[in-house]
Amino acid sequence: MEKNNETLHVLRHSCSHIMAQAVQKLFPQAKLAIGPATDTGFYYDFDLTDGHAFTQDDLVKIEEEMKNIIKQNLTFEKYVIPDVDKQIEEFKAEGEIYKAELLEEHRNDNPTLYLTKDKDGNVLFNDLCAGPHIPNTSYIKGNAIKLLKVAGAYWRGNEKNKMLQRIYATVYWNKEDLQAYLTFIEEAEKRDHRKLGTQLDLFSVREEIGSGFVLWHPNLATVREEIENYWRSEHRKRGYVIVNTPQIAKSKLWEISGHMDHYKENMFFIQKDEDSEEQYVVKPMNCPFHILIYQANRHSYRSLPLRMAELGTVYRKEKSGALAGLTRVQGFTQDDAHIFCTPEQLVDEINEIIDFVADTMAIFNMSFEVELSTRPESFVGEIENWDRAEAGLKEAMERRGMKYEINEGDGAFYGPKIDFKVKDALGRTWQCATIQLDFNLPERFDIKYQDRDGSMKTPVMLHRVIFGSMERFHGILIEHYAGAFPTWLAPTQVAIVPISNEKHADFAEEVYKKMRNAGIRVKLDDRSESMNYKIRESLQDKKIPYVCVIGDKEIEANAVAIRKRGVGQVGTIAVDEFITQIEDEIKNRV
Repeated sequence: MEKNNETLHVLRHSCSHIMAQAVQKLFPQAKLAIGPATDTGFYYDFDLTDGHAFTQDDLVKIEEEMKNIIKQNLTFEKYVIPDVDKQIEEFKAEGEIYKAELLEEHRNDNPTLYLTKDKDGNVLFNDLCAGPHIPNTSYIKGNAIKLLKVAGAYWRGNEKNKMLQRIYATVYWNKEDLQAYLTFIEEAEKRDHRKLGTQLDLFSVREEIGSGFVLWHPNLATVREEIENYWRSEHRKRGYVIVNTPQIAKSKLWEISGHMDHYKENMFFIQKDEDSEEQYVVKPMNCPFHILIYQANRHSYRSLPLRMAELGTVYRKEKSGALAGLTRVQGFTQDDAHIFCTPEQLVDEINEIIDFVADTMAIFNMSFEVELSTRPESFVGEIENWDRAEAGLKEAMERRGMKYEINEGDGAFYGPKIDFKVKDALGRTWQCATIQLDFNLPERFDIKYQDRDGSMKTPVMLHRVIFGSMERFHGILIEHYAGAFPTWLAPTQVAIVPISNEKHADFAEEVYKKMRNAGIRVKLDDRSESMNYKIRESLQDKKIPYVCVIGDKEIEANAVAIRKRGVGQVGTIAVDEFITQIEDEIKNRV
């Protein structure tokens, strides 16, 4: 059996059956739900009808039982269900209500079971499954399996259903690959932006406000301010105008845009007053507002392209179980832009955006991969326009020799899109920048421009973000840098530590004020703690890029002794020279 990503997926799917078999042997009360393979391993959902909650000790026992099952050299065999009704009744008689529900749903899909058999042909376990599976358990190495954690999971992902217990696990072809993955997981956990958010006092999500709504603390708000400053200056350099739009609008606007038909379940509604039937919608998108700004003036082909940008805060309903720190929220700010152009300008505009994305991600030392997402099942507009839009996006990427994958059916309801998956320091990919081409909204709002022959024509509209959302991008940045932001982004760029408050505090205060007046984010640490403690706390715990130590020698030389994060002592530098160095790092975004 060739060992590639596809067969690794099959291996993991097979191991999910083995895990279910082990669980039911150790916990006969366990009822089975679903157990798919994932990109990094597999999981299985269980209903322990006696109320027992899996513990870490249970995971150790289950893992050992899996190894015992593997040693038996069992085979996997596909079995086409001849009588669906009879099999449903058997599942119900066994208490496997989840399997019965799934089989009822897929009764017309030629459903199959996969049987786990011993060498004598006895069936030891069966599971409703479409397959495929490895031939037998000899392909699995017991030392390459690891059960990772237990989490809650609603049946079918619906919070109205029963909460089940999900065991996450992984398996590789050999223990070396497993160990590499476990090392990766350990590093990823250290970088978890939710943990670092508390440790570094970056942000919080409070129950008093509601899940998915973020409080930006001063430290992370400072990082955001720097990124917003970059965003505004860079947009103006690239020919964008910056606008601001309301947070709510009448529902009629969203009926015109098509969001009411295709996005209603994700929208927040407001009733104007008890006696009024008029509804308002809390803004889920910025695009209809930008179209209305376009409509406010007459346009000719000479005034296009019109590039309109906004840091627009929007609100979208999410299931509570899907919310996660900064990376999945209900209220977020998009670095949104919409470009109105002629068909002839389209490809050049797309390439300009691609350049913008590449230049921006290079600042953060991030590379990216690209996907083209095509027409979904639920869409608005004419298929001919969709075909034209997809062809335009392909032409832009192919003209510059860009490699891309096609993600069939994952476009927005109003147009196809290019998605940029950026890679962080651990090689993980994150969805950030997007370019969406839209022939539909301009027609729905009937916006026009006058062409060179005097005729009125409908412009092409591009939706575009560079960061995606400020919340998500900052979550990614925290993990990318492991909380150790580069100097230009660091909430505190320099800490000043006098060796003795009595002898060195006055000079330390002078240096502090000089740095602050130069625009450096600096703090004076004159607490009555030991010097070594304050240095260690600044560099390691608070992840401040530089510490300036001041003693007798430094006062005499009008200098500071520098400790650099991740390096240690780097020598003594004149105060003005050090300020210039920090200013250069800030200017060059180092």
